This record gives sequence, C-alpha cells and structure tokens, in this order.
Amino acid sequence: MQHAIAPIACKPWSLNGLSERLIVSHYEHHYGAAVRSLNTIRDELGSLDLVTAPGHRIRAIKREELAALGSVYLHELYFGTLGGDGATLFTGSGPGTRIEAPVATALDRQFGSVAAWRREFMALASAMSHGSGWVLLMHSRRDGSLHNQIADDHAHAIIDAVPVLALDMFEHAYHLDFAANVSAYIDAFMRNIDWSSVGTRLMEASGNCARAAANVGDGTLPSVSVEEFSVEFEKREHIQVLDARPKHYFSRTNEMMPGAIWRDPDLIDEWSRDLASDAPVFVYCAYGYAVGCGVTAVLRERGFDAKYIRGGLSAWYAAGGERVLKPRSNA
Repeated sequence: MQHAIAPIACKPWSLNGLSERLIVSHYEHHYGAAVRSLNTIRDELGSLDLVTAPGHRIRAIKREELAALGSVYLHELYFGTLGGDGATLFTGSGPGTRIEAPVATALDRQFGSVAAWRREFMALASAMSHGSGWVLLMHSRRDGSLHNQIADDHAHAIIDAVPVLALDMFEHAYHLDFAANVSAYIDAFMRNIDWSSVGTRLMEASGNCARAAANVGDGTLPSVSVEEFSVEFEKREHIQVLDARPKHYFSRTNEMMPGAIWRDPDLIDEWSRDLASDAPVFVYCAYGYAVGCGVTAVLRERGFDAKYIRGGLSAWYAAGGERVLKPRSNA
C-alpha cells in the first residue's frame, strides 16, 4: 500500500522564529524523500517472494521499511506540532502558556509542573546538539503516564506508547536558519508548539475521543491528493491546471507545475470567463490552504468542474512532482 503525501499541517508563513524557507525545505525535501523511500521499499517488498527469498534480505528490507515508516510518521507529527502563538511568553504557569487544560494537568501530574517538564524536554534536546534524532513526549497506553524520550533513529520508541509531541533534532531541521546555534532552534520550536493539537493527540491516545481525519477545509469542497492529480494529469488530454498563488508568492519564485497557468486570485472576475466550461479545472496554491480553496469555491459557484489540490504546490514537490520554469510573460 502506497503512502500518500500529507499536506503540510502548519502554516509555514505564520511561525515566529522559524522561517518559511526552513519549514518548506524540510517538508518538501526531507519529509517528501521519506515518503518516496517508503513507497519504493514497499514496491520492492511487493515483488519479493517471502517464501523463497533469503532471510537476510527479508530482515534487511523490513528494517528499512520500519525506519522509513517511522520517519514519515514522525515528520507528520512534527509539522502537526507547529503553529502555536510564538509571540506568547512561556512562563510555565498561568493563562499565558496557552496550554490546553488536560495537557497541563497531565504534565503537572507526571513532572510536578509544566515548567519542570519544559526544563527536562529542552535538556534532552540540548543533549542532542552534537548528534541527531528526535525528542518525543510519549503517552503510555499501559498506565497513562507521560515520558520524555530521546530517539536516536526513526524506529526507536517506547513499546505500547504514542508520541504526542515531536522535536526533530536532525541537522536538516534547523541548519538553514540557525547553523550550529541549536539552542536558538530549540527555543523557537518551544515558542511555536500548537498545544491544541498536542491536546487532541493526548485525548486520542488516552481513548477519550475519536481520531479526527487530517483535512484542510471543511471536507465539502471537492479536492484531489497530489497522487490522484498525477493520475488525472497523465490520462486526460484536456484539463486546466491553475496556479492560484497570490502575486507576492508567485513573483518571488521561478518554478511552477508543468502544464499550469498562473492567474492572480484577486482578479478572478476578469480571467474566469476565459476558462473552458467543458474541461475540469484543478487549482493549486502554495500549501493548499485558503487561497486554493477559495478560488475553487468561486469557480464552482460559476459552474466550473473545479477541484483544489490538497497540500498545494509544496505537496506536489514533496511527492517528487516535476518542476518547470515559469514563462517569461509571468516573470
């Protein structure tokens, strides 16, 4: 079974102290590579006769699958952890922390206080400064306890425990912004934790709520994954692909999706009348958030068979999608 690229769970332009360039590079190149590696391994496994294959070969490829799967899941958790109010001072107590009450209660019970948990978690991260791996806050399903954990690789975890918060300490997670200043990266990460997401994961892990499907938008607007779009792109001769990134985004990049045409979303009243009414329209923006959804909704109101591409152009790149230079007329 192939693993689909998950749209980036945070809004890269909104983080405080973590640049959009850093987050997008991390997502497209490293998370994307992990997903592609996992799918390649699974293709190889699918073609392998497990009855006749040498045992050493089976063991090696299953270890590779476990590591790749761990990398994929931990990266998805990492991006889902980001998105909190980076401007809020983290004092460890009081309303300024913005920590969900169930999370604060659980941290108080396990570590004595939120501040004590924070000191321990950051100390573990600092201990990884000259190495690589993950720092995780784990929820044990066995007894409901919480544990801070260092994972030296992608497949190193407490048995029967669920990670609810993940800090990537591999160099690729911080080098573009911070070089060797790892402590500044750790501080920036702590300022940007989305505690509502952590709270939801803790509730799910403890069995107190059903797992919510990750989705951008309310689920009523027709959409396709980048994998589904790729199939449509290959098999259809007449489709329309719209690059709906805002002008300030589009103007600072040199690349776009092949076969796409850029249209300024602010001028949709002018250019929508030029679209063919008998061909489907696939709309993407930078990350699959409000702009792509909004353009798609307007086009559907005007009678077009329009769908937005979940995860936007960034998900397309993460999946290994082709990049082409934008036309000189759009430069």
